[in-house]
Amino acid sequence: MLNEPIVASVVVLALVMIGEVISIVSRARVPMLFVVFLGYLLSLWAGIIPTNLTDKTPLTVFGGLMIAPLIVHMGTLIPLKTLKAQYKSVIIAIIGIIFATILILAIATPILGYKTAASGIGPLTGGIIAFVITSEKLKAIGMTSIIVIPALILALQSILGLPLASNFLRKYGVKLRDSHNIDGEAANEVAAAAAETSKSWIPEKYATSAVLIFQLFLGGAIAVLLGKWTGIHYSLWSLVIGFIGIKIGFYRENMMQRANAFGIANAALIVVLLPSLNSVTFDVFLRNLPAVLLILAVGAFGIIIGGIVGSKIFKWDKFLGIPVALTALFGFPGDYMICQEISRSLARNKKEEEWLFSQLLTPLLIGGFTTVTVASVVLASVLMKTL
Repeated sequence: MLNEPIVASVVVLALVMIGEVISIVSRARVPMLFVVFLGYLLSLWAGIIPTNLTDKTPLTVFGGLMIAPLIVHMGTLIPLKTLKAQYKSVIIAIIGIIFATILILAIATPILGYKTAASGIGPLTGGIIAFVITSEKLKAIGMTSIIVIPALILALQSILGLPLASNFLRKYGVKLRDSHNIDGEAANEVAAAAAETSKSWIPEKYATSAVLIFQLFLGGAIAVLLGKWTGIHYSLWSLVIGFIGIKIGFYRENMMQRANAFGIANAALIVVLLPSLNSVTFDVFLRNLPAVLLILAVGAFGIIIGGIVGSKIFKWDKFLGIPVALTALFGFPGDYMICQEISRSLARNKKEEEWLFSQLLTPLLIGGFTTVTVASVVLASVLMKTL
């Protein structure tokens, strides 16, 4: 039965739906992605679903195609004036992974050995590319037996990072909501941002769903080609194309939602993330759990300390600085989703929800891109050269 693409799609979408409902009921205290990842992992272990389930659904291919257009869409959400102030997010995110690296090497090395401790740092502070760099080096030096540790860290980091970041960010969201008059000051900020992005090359009557989706895919395709030609990851090019496109009027604000395509694209993207859990069998999980938990716990603690230190340096609220640093544990789309969930759960009306979302998204998005796509890759490359 699960061989039928539509049935396989229903099963994975059921996990997404359950996660969304739990997030709404818990008022974003339990992030949707946390529920999806944990539910998928438990279902695999219980034999309820096969490890090749995501291969059966076309949502996996569709979600892979949507990554670049979705990141272009992210760029259309952030006014350039807001972006200019985000160098602090970059530095706080880097401080977080520096503290994590120092603590892991200091605490985990005497217990697990340097090679094991160092192999967990890249995947902990980043994503798939950092893991690839790490695993290739471990294979080259004949340490294939410990590849499972960075693999488990990559698979489980979001399960730790999402609820931590969500709960810290929720506290900041409450402060932000209660300290602003959405009908006055905040409303003016929303209007100013809208005015900045109001011009468009394409007349309103031609801005149909098909035209808007074509524009997003065009930007995504250019980003992928630039990534291949320059060696700079296409996700960064996608974000830059979104920023420039909204500034010059090629894109409109909030492109994907205007095209009525965001819901299915977002759900498909989540499906793309699930196969990273397929290799985590219950036996492998139990056997390597002590080492993985040690690296995860020490690393997360280091990131939180780094977030606090960075917040003090820039006089930020620590409940914003800590989640920015914690984006190293999940990146995109987790950063987008928890901002969306928190804004929805805290806002008293639609206007307030939009304003809260705009305030929360930018620093987390920039922090996530800094750690996952750049800093972690550099860090993994440097550490692997020491083995």
